[in-house]
Amino acid sequence: MSEVLFYHLERRSLEDALPALVSRTLERGWKALVRCESAARAEDVDRLLWTYDDQSFLPHGLASEPDAARQPALIAVESDNVNNADVLFLVGGAPPPAWDGEAATFVRVVLLFDGRDPSAVAAARESWTAARSAGHEITYWKENAAGKWEKQG
Repeated sequence: MSEVLFYHLERRSLEDALPALVSRTLERGWKALVRCESAARAEDVDRLLWTYDDQSFLPHGLASEPDAARQPALIAVESDNVNNADVLFLVGGAPPPAWDGEAATFVRVVLLFDGRDPSAVAAARESWTAARSAGHEITYWKENAAGKWEKQG
């Protein structure tokens, strides 16, 4: 089974949180797949990963580009894991994998959701229940007052 991490975004935006999480994934020697709900969001994430920090480089590409399978971090809308990613990031309301199937092919599944959006919170709760029922190890991360991630309960 996979480790499933839920990141509850309240103070930070996705744009503030995602690059650091993807960067840490690559530092561990893992590959990442960032699954988005739309092509427009995928393009926004692509731009973000190119521009988030002038002092660093985060190697990545879009699934629609040539050599997608060679990318250490791949941004996609479709569900295929063409780069053999170890970690699946779900952003912007991207549908979760089948918790009793595809999810188990990843070391980790990371679901980032906007805590200010009631529908995103409801969808995260639904995913939490389904992932737990499928036997995955679940953790919930929330920002503290200082903006640091803290594992809850």
